[in-house]
Amino acid sequence: MILTMQRRIFLQGTLAATIGVQRISAAQSTAATIKVQERQVISQQEAHYHGWPTLAQRKNGQLVLVVSGGRESHVCPFGRVELMRSHDQGATWTWPETLLDGPLDDRDAGIVETSKGTLLATTFSSLAYVPILEKALKMRPGSTGAWDAARLARWQGAHERLSDQQRQQALGVWMTRSTDGGVTWSGRYRCRVNSPHGPIQLSDGRLLYAGKGLWTDSTNVGVCVSNDDGVSWEWLAKIQPREGDSHQQYHELHAVEASRNRIIVHIRNHNAKSAGETLQSESDDGGRTWSRPHTIGVWGLPSHLLRLQDGRLMMSYGYRRKPYGNQVRLSKDEGRTWSAPLALSVDGAGHDLGYPSTVQLTDESFVTVWYERLKSSPRAVLRQARWSLG
Repeated sequence: MILTMQRRIFLQGTLAATIGVQRISAAQSTAATIKVQERQVISQQEAHYHGWPTLAQRKNGQLVLVVSGGRESHVCPFGRVELMRSHDQGATWTWPETLLDGPLDDRDAGIVETSKGTLLATTFSSLAYVPILEKALKMRPGSTGAWDAARLARWQGAHERLSDQQRQQALGVWMTRSTDGGVTWSGRYRCRVNSPHGPIQLSDGRLLYAGKGLWTDSTNVGVCVSNDDGVSWEWLAKIQPREGDSHQQYHELHAVEASRNRIIVHIRNHNAKSAGETLQSESDDGGRTWSRPHTIGVWGLPSHLLRLQDGRLMMSYGYRRKPYGNQVRLSKDEGRTWSAPLALSVDGAGHDLGYPSTVQLTDESFVTVWYERLKSSPRAVLRQARWSLG
């Protein structure tokens, strides 16, 4: 089975659909503003492509960041999950350490600290690089677009670490956990769903993971829960597709607890109706049942959700139209309506960017990290903004 890159198709063609009517209530109409103190590149290995990071804040104030690092390109066989730390609220970052490096391409790294202080990191493995390699092998040496011998040898060497049967068995959605603050980590183990930013901690002690099953006969879209600090996961509920939609075109979910028992999930949508938009589903019974996904008038994705100290919700997402960049929106009413977009960055070189994730510091300011291929960089880097709301 080869992962189709529907999750990675840049928002062109059908994704240029008209933006839905923006749902902004009178209560939301007061315009907020963004004041960016600093934007900087924080990845430290210029020779490698960095993709799809997740940022989390631990109870001790430390920031932890995971990313798919060690890469040659957007799709390649070399991805691995790397961890960086900041002890000074994002001013500086430690050199990356490898948490997980399976025999296939490890993508989309997520992380969360549980109420017990356990760190859970997530990823999924992919064979999407295989058609690219097969095409390169068919090209005549010296012809236009042909790879040099060293690159071809690298890709072949990585691919041939496993047999065809072993590669199929190695596909999966994975989790690894640490109970000592990230000093040591368990081996990887399978979980039921995947999403780029991983699970969240609920106020009742459960962990909830909104995502999509991969590499199984049934591609479920919905939520799983853990009652044992992430050791095991049980399927809780499906999110039924909107009428006319295929659930196979729903991707990259993320959840936030808006209030006790009310949970919001955002979904990356690639169905023809409102293609390229973020859809939303709600549960008002702790995740046991869910509304049909519906548009919220937001073109851009995927969304990372955060509950702020004052109770508002924030969504951060990539915007792959000119001006390329990243945006945030706020909700004062537990996700029932969302504000107009606030631009976090507008200087992107193209659509190979996004997946921002955001934390709020104790002084109520924010740190957001995303990946981006800059005009000045041959490969995508990690970029960070430190900012506040006006």
